[in-house]
This record gives sequence, C-alpha cells and structure tokens, in this order.
Amino acid sequence: MLALALLLAAPADDFRPLFDGATLAGWVPVNVAPTTFAVRDGCIVTTGLPTGYLRTDKPYENFVLEFEWKHTRPAGMANSGLFVWGDPLPAVGTGYTRSIEVQVLNNYEADWATSHGDLFSIWGARCKPDRPHPKGIERCLPSERRVKGPGYWNHYRVTANDGVLKLAVNGKEVSGVSGCSPRTGYLALESEGSECWFRNIRIQELPTTNPKAEDRAGEWQGHKSLFDGLTLTGLSGDGWTASDGVLKPAKGAGPLTTAAPLPAGELVFDTDRGKDGWQRTVVQFAGGKAAEWPAGAAVRNLFFKEAGK
Repeated sequence: MLALALLLAAPADDFRPLFDGATLAGWVPVNVAPTTFAVRDGCIVTTGLPTGYLRTDKPYENFVLEFEWKHTRPAGMANSGLFVWGDPLPAVGTGYTRSIEVQVLNNYEADWATSHGDLFSIWGARCKPDRPHPKGIERCLPSERRVKGPGYWNHYRVTANDGVLKLAVNGKEVSGVSGCSPRTGYLALESEGSECWFRNIRIQELPTTNPKAEDRAGEWQGHKSLFDGLTLTGLSGDGWTASDGVLKPAKGAGPLTTAAPLPAGELVFDTDRGKDGWQRTVVQFAGGKAAEWPAGAAVRNLFFKEAGK
C-alpha cells in the first residue's frame, strides 16, 4: 500500500516524444536527399550524405532533451551531432546551421576536440565554455570520457535554460556552456559523412525566460530546398556536377536551371566568389519560367519560397 501511495504521489512525467518511432512526422529535412534520413527498426538513421540536417518543425527555447545514439562505422572517425537553437536555413556557404552543437562523435581525439560530448558554437553562434579551452575557442571539452565506441548506444541528456546548456553523457554531466546566442531556435540532427542512429528522442519544455530579439534564431518563412545535395534531380545543366551539397560547373558548362518553370516567389542561394568567399543572394523571382544560375561559379543552398505561401 505504501508503494502504491508513493507512486500515486509522484509527479507526472511531462516528457513527450519528438519521434514517433515509425515516421519522420514533426521533422523537416534541410539540404539533403530523400534517403539521407530514414526510419529503420524504430530509429532515425542518417547515411551521413550529403552534409545537412533534419530539424524540428517548430523552434524551442528552454527544455530538457533526452535521446540515444550510436555510430556503426567500426574504424575511423564517425561524425554527427545535435544542433541546438538553430536557424531554419543553413549559414552562408555551408550545409550547417548557426547554432550550438552537441558533438556526436566516435574515434577521434585531439588537443582541441574529443569523442566524449564537446559543446561548441558554430557559424556565428556564441557561447562561453564552463572551462576555458586550451586554444581559447568557444568549445567546452568534457570533464570525463564516458562515450561508448561504435556499435554501442549512448544516452545524452541536454538541459537548456536561459542560454545555458548542460550535457550529461551516459548518466553524468560532463560539459556546459553559457551566454549562448541564439538561445531559442530549432533542434536538428546532423548528417556529416557517416551513418548514425538515433532513438528514444523525447523533450520536456521549460518556462520561457523571454530572450531578446537578437538572441532568437530565425523562423521558417516557407523556403523549400531546390537541391537534394547529391544529384541534379529537379535541375538541369550540361557540364554541372553535384557532390556533398555543392553544384559545380565544368569548363565550358552551360547555365544551371530548374527543370521546370517556377511560380513567382523568392529565390535564395549561395555563390562561391573565390577569394571573396561564399555570398548569399536573395532574388524576387517573377515566375513563369525556369530559374537560372550562370556557369561562372559553384552554387549551394538553393531555396525557393512561393509568393503568398
């Protein structure tokens, strides 16, 4: 009777699943092929190709997130990650989003990074590591090596509150960062070169701490990808090749176009300007014809938003 009374008095578990175990409902692929993320044996599995991510369909601010992951590559570096508080579109010139990354890695050790739960800012995000990094970068190295190797499941518990992020690896907190910006945005699973499995993804949302506008990630405005990162599907261009998220023209190539006309809307794309680096262009497209990119430079991150949607 006492055990029953204690059970009835215990607080309700207000975690809810972010993955239903059968479909990718609630998740949005960004800059990846239809096969990059799939459901297999009750898990979300990424092939790692191309570089990109699978984000939640809504942003989150303060929360506790739990999930399990494993890499399957037996030898050599196996890489993936969780992006926290990310933008819906990738940062300029890359397949990744501005965010705080929770490292999901096997088979890598160096003086600046580990395979055991590093936390760090990427692509314009900011944070302060709990322990100063030996090279002065915005990266918290874990206090203890707790990640299991390839083929074994690891449990992560990510606690995010008011710009502070803490990571517990297999039951013990090992990493932390604070002063994060953004501190509200999308969560995303990363595709980065190797197969990785995720399961038992669940979240408990915490009360808002009212972040300032400058500490909020962007919100999705309706842009959808025109490029799957691996093939010319939906595109047309003699002399163009696709590889890991980048479209490159050969010498003498013609223009790259969409295979079909587009309606009126907004085009977003990045162009490689050589020594000036990658630059983003936003064009208001009149519609009624195919979109076209000249053959003078590589392009990536092709997105389109139909007018009125």
